[in-house]
Amino acid sequence: MRDIHDVPKIPGRPCDAHKGTFGRVLIVGGSRNYLGAPALAANAALRSGAGLVTMALPGSVQPVIAPLAWCATSWPLPEDERGVFHTDAMPELLDAILHRKLYNVVAVGPGLGDCKPIVPFIAELNRAKIPCVVDADALNRLAEVSWYGLLSGPCVITPHPGELARLLGGSTSEIQADRDRKCLQAVVKMRGDRTGEQSESVCLLKGHRTLVSDGERFYTNTTGNPGMATGGTGDVLAGMIAALIAQGLSTFEAAALGAYVHGLAGDLAAEQLGEISLMADDLLTWLPAAFKKTTTFADKRH
Repeated sequence: MRDIHDVPKIPGRPCDAHKGTFGRVLIVGGSRNYLGAPALAANAALRSGAGLVTMALPGSVQPVIAPLAWCATSWPLPEDERGVFHTDAMPELLDAILHRKLYNVVAVGPGLGDCKPIVPFIAELNRAKIPCVVDADALNRLAEVSWYGLLSGPCVITPHPGELARLLGGSTSEIQADRDRKCLQAVVKMRGDRTGEQSESVCLLKGHRTLVSDGERFYTNTTGNPGMATGGTGDVLAGMIAALIAQGLSTFEAAALGAYVHGLAGDLAAEQLGEISLMADDLLTWLPAAFKKTTTFADKRH
């Protein structure tokens, strides 16, 4: 196991670039009770450099959520009586992703609610090697099934300690007492029997000193502050990681850089606002400064 200390770099932007150059991200989430989460993820993806971002949303809430991320597009899909995605939404999503190839990266979970069909949807993405970020309620739905080996493709899971406790069994205190080993255990479970193969299965365990591992490398994040312990900051991080993958970073690189810049944006916000008043959308305001402060382009413009 190697400890990684250097923050990964974003590839430079060629002068003849267009929107498609920087990837097409799909955010799958939202529900009647959780309106802000997919918009936070979409805005974060755009602030993190994605060329095009679309929110797939339950039909009745799409008119409400769409104006919250007005530089993204949105897509209303079938829902059930609770205002969460209906099973009928999943074939439409898979057709757009797998057959029409409209999106490069999928972030699943922000504001999703109790959507059972999301698990077979994630499994299909994995089988097709579509890069995905699995967050929030999508993790809770995975915890309800046997998910050993289900995430062996290019996938980042982003649990907080409580979510990882549900995924692995046990308590939050057990996760916190042995964060390194539990993070690695999650990666092993993601990969299943493919432990001898090179993998892009990555676990990002949130919290003080966020951890990122792909089973071969560990990155321990050094940015961030207690003001970020507020609803919505995880949705921002999910959108960021998806955007970085869309721009060509590996799942491990995107998770490590995303954690660093996410925390740095929180630190910059806290310097101006204090930790008590910090909210998730403050991170969106400070992401440009955080990226500007962080980024040394990996290659020159041409």
